[in-house]
Amino acid sequence: MCVCPGPRRIAIPVRSSRLPLLSDAMPAPAHLFPLIRNCEISRICSTVCYCHHKHLCCLSSHFAHSHFRYAPQKKFAALYRPKENFNHFIHARDYASTPQRFYLTPPQVNSILKANEYSFKVPEFDGKNVSSVLGFDSNQLPANAPIEDRRSAATCLQTRGMLLGVFDGHAGCACAQAVSERLFYYIAVSLLPHETLLEIENAVESGRALLPILQWHKHPNDYFSKEASKLYFNSLRTYWQELIDLNSGETTDVKEALINAFKRLDNDISLEAQVGDPNSFLNYLVLRVAFSGATACVAHVDGVDLHIANTGDSRAMLGVQEEDGSWSAVNLSYDHNAQNEHEVERVKMEHPKSEEKSLVKQDRLLGLLMPFRAFGDVKFKWSIELQKRVVESGPDQLNDNEYTKFIPPNYHTPPYLTAEPEVIYHKLRPQDKFLVLATDGLWETMHRQDVARIVGEYLTGVHHQQPIAVGGYKVTLGQMHGLLTERRARISSVFEDQNAATHLIRHAVGNNEFGTVDHERLSKMLSLPEELARMYRDDITIIVVQFNSHVIGACQNEEL
Repeated sequence: MCVCPGPRRIAIPVRSSRLPLLSDAMPAPAHLFPLIRNCEISRICSTVCYCHHKHLCCLSSHFAHSHFRYAPQKKFAALYRPKENFNHFIHARDYASTPQRFYLTPPQVNSILKANEYSFKVPEFDGKNVSSVLGFDSNQLPANAPIEDRRSAATCLQTRGMLLGVFDGHAGCACAQAVSERLFYYIAVSLLPHETLLEIENAVESGRALLPILQWHKHPNDYFSKEASKLYFNSLRTYWQELIDLNSGETTDVKEALINAFKRLDNDISLEAQVGDPNSFLNYLVLRVAFSGATACVAHVDGVDLHIANTGDSRAMLGVQEEDGSWSAVNLSYDHNAQNEHEVERVKMEHPKSEEKSLVKQDRLLGLLMPFRAFGDVKFKWSIELQKRVVESGPDQLNDNEYTKFIPPNYHTPPYLTAEPEVIYHKLRPQDKFLVLATDGLWETMHRQDVARIVGEYLTGVHHQQPIAVGGYKVTLGQMHGLLTERRARISSVFEDQNAATHLIRHAVGNNEFGTVDHERLSKMLSLPEELARMYRDDITIIVVQFNSHVIGACQNEEL
């Protein structure tokens, strides 16, 4: 996955003959990070960043060019830079001078990690929890400024079930913000029976109070756009009016409702940008939403019925507890990118054979976009004529933006991109203990099996010890003793995290080459200034849903 300081998934390579040194390209203010001074940046970054390859400062020109082969315009070069994989170890160079070390204290680390955490427990009735969901924990750790990820969770009030989702924005946060606010309403409306839709429409017509459709579970930072609420409501109303007119009298299928909701919202985002708005602020907003993009991974849980609707490369993973108490991971989504052969074939089937060689280049759609499905991103959906008309008639901010005026190469038969989700159904079992929804910032740093084990052990408090693996590194007896001592202390102590998503982020950012959280490493990663943080990791957004095994087991027994 491309991770870069600008529009995250849209790679526009440079024509420059050399890759600038990191210290030249992105100087870090000394007052923000005292370690970075007197040519120490490569030492600090190599200490913080674990990777197979050399750091950017040490890259050969051949390797550097392999990251930036498809640059339409040199002026975009400063916006797009690669991110090193920091899960692997590289030895820091030794310098004669010893810089002053600066580390965050544990309370400071906790303050950063817990700033955006949120927990919700499903309320009990008569002392019993009759839901298949016990509750959920969520959290976010920014790398971009502002963060481009979003999250949402809500209980459906007019139908059964709970909705949870993560949204990963690129080319800005506007599209992810809009989708996080709107998509659940479209899904809820798609699930409503005809009688309820009529009741809601009649209430609007007569000016009566509307039936509440969703109960939101939001962190205070998860805001709604008040300025666009009327526009969003009018588009949603048009949708339910069409559903009323198309009523077939049949029971709504959840899979069909999810697909229709995704596609309809993306269509409305496109239409709103084409029509525009007399309010200059709203006009610019709808254009920003349409020209940026977002992937989405949404779960709908209703009793033992779990549906995952995924568009893009965020993921859903089920944590399963085996009979021996160990943990295993079950994928409930597939990435829609070049690593998915079926997705590549789907894209090729939708376009003429003459375009086969230009559709996917360097693992990107048209050589630019990493995800093959996304909301917004009208630059990959609209015709060239429509793009030019909207940009030329739009506000000056849009017309002066080089990115919005740029036409992708080999752009002949749009649309090249879709927001239609892939929906996977899973019937919950008593051994299915939790669900993890996360943007790719997590999956780039951790394997799903490690995620299952870490969350499972956190939720149960039971640690199944495996022999310490050192991965071929030379470890002294003293180092091994330190690892064992650290592990024993970690097991015997009470968890400092009260949120499963926070605990997972701590591991994702702070794990060392031995698979344990290293406070020094965690401190360094969280100390990186904004200019550097985006080069080492992506925004991370996680929702951990804990299931009620007793309720699921009871439902299973009733069906026997």
